[in-house]
Amino acid sequence: MNISSIVVLTKPENLEELVKTIKESDFCEYHLHKDTGHIIVTLEGSGIEEEMKKLKQVQAIPKVISAEMIYSYAEDELEKVRDKLDRSSVPEWLNDPNMDARDIRYHGDLKKRL
Repeated sequence: MNISSIVVLTKPENLEELVKTIKESDFCEYHLHKDTGHIIVTLEGSGIEEEMKKLKQVQAIPKVISAEMIYSYAEDELEKVRDKLDRSSVPEWLNDPNMDARDIRYHGDLKKRL
């Protein structure tokens, strides 16, 4: 499940009408707005493709000046990274208390210390 926050911008005189349209939509969820014409909504999707489709739907609403993704959370991607981190290990020599830091030669990969 992916969740993204979107900032929608419209002219202040179109704000109430646009908020009503967004609240009645079935592809995003309204959260709050400011009198300046800024509206905060969220989108949910099974993947980035679905989120982008919904973002384009928001952008196509009449009187929307802009709608941009500000924050995105991808649950599946987080799990993939967690799995990778759990499987990775720190080389033993990095935990050796007798290792002198001056003997470490960095070549862009700490696993290759020569």
